[in-house]
Amino acid sequence: MPETNDHFTKHIAVLAFPFATHAAPLLSLVFKLSKASPHARFSFFSTAQSNSAIFKEYQPSDGSVKPYNIEDGISPDYVFSGNPLEPVEMFLKATPWNFERAMKSAVKDCGMRFSCIITDAFFWFGADMARDLQIPWVALWTAGPRSVIMHLETEVIRDKLGINAGGTIQLDKTLNFIPGFESLPATHVPEDVITKDLTAPFPAMLHKMGLNLPKAAAVCINSFEEIDTIPLNNLKSTLENFLNIGPLLLTPPPQIPHDPQGCLDWLDNKKQDSIVYISFGSVIVPPPHELTALAEALEDGGFHFIWSFRGNPNEKLPKGFLDRTKENGKVVSWAPQQQILQHSSIRAFMTHSGWNSVLESIVGSVPLICRPFFGDQQLNSWTIESVWGIGVEVEGGKITKDSATKALEAVLVNEEGQKMKDKVDHLNKLAFDAVSSEGSTTANFETLINIVT
Repeated sequence: MPETNDHFTKHIAVLAFPFATHAAPLLSLVFKLSKASPHARFSFFSTAQSNSAIFKEYQPSDGSVKPYNIEDGISPDYVFSGNPLEPVEMFLKATPWNFERAMKSAVKDCGMRFSCIITDAFFWFGADMARDLQIPWVALWTAGPRSVIMHLETEVIRDKLGINAGGTIQLDKTLNFIPGFESLPATHVPEDVITKDLTAPFPAMLHKMGLNLPKAAAVCINSFEEIDTIPLNNLKSTLENFLNIGPLLLTPPPQIPHDPQGCLDWLDNKKQDSIVYISFGSVIVPPPHELTALAEALEDGGFHFIWSFRGNPNEKLPKGFLDRTKENGKVVSWAPQQQILQHSSIRAFMTHSGWNSVLESIVGSVPLICRPFFGDQQLNSWTIESVWGIGVEVEGGKITKDSATKALEAVLVNEEGQKMKDKVDHLNKLAFDAVSSEGSTTANFETLINIVT
């Protein structure tokens, strides 16, 4: 029997990419859309593991947003090899059929065909699904505006760097053929754009995404218009409705503060205004020699720090480090990052430069120290240092004792650190203005509601 949905007149399918920090911003957007569109029902499709994690905090009782679990493509006898891309590639091999099966169940449940499809922008096949169902496709890009240009311009970049001709990749070049990227070194282009093998699962997905995004009724981005006007103009001329609807973290569902290891109390008691918060995200752990080098830089420099550390710090950090630095530092296994970055004691954020972390730093008015690893992180790091001037990348892109010390001193001690603080304060104001009642994000969100419903 179909469910009773007397007050719902629209049924929207939402397809999430269930890895890293992709599904949570999409769900945040869906909750916001649902609140503004009480007659719309949203069926949210992701893996069981992803759904159980992101729906834990908040789920409407009126059935307006309902999770559906899809198959993850991983066989029951699979043993994790340590390669984080392996489960992603298995999942991609199962798409889009895993979504299609679950979508049929959702239509049967509520007795309503879909009127719109919203996907993570990665899912280029949203264009085909929407065409077959004769409904609009809306794509959410969860990274920054400059990275989406890299994927839209993949063929141009590959031609200019000599990749399509089969020669050696010319990484000594800059992207002086794309407006706003004139000084970007090719080394900071996302590796999936300049890989020699565009047929591998992840590069192939991103390449197809770049080819299909112009077919979307709207491409939304977790950003705000005023952050970067040159790529904005480029994207608005390329895509039908390019809508900056962020930072989403400024318009989330209500969250209960969760701080099991007492990070915020520790910060309150430090009475310091020059503490560095350290976190390299939920996927990568820096190699052992870099962890050792950073620990030595923190200890010898006498820097105050709070470090969200993945793994056992007793095994991975120098012997006795935790005891010797207990007056200046705190190492925890999990930290309420958003609240920490908004604490008055934090003056620097050492990060992998993932887009969510960049936005959280801007919302907290905290300059960044960047150690990028993969994907869009090198590009974000270059933008932070060379375009916005709100942080630095560690010298050479790798952590050594010397490069970490120089970066920490630049942001926390030297005069240039104050200039970075002033510039991030300016971006912070622009972000809050964008989400105000008269702001650009608010206007873009109204446009999105009209397209979706």
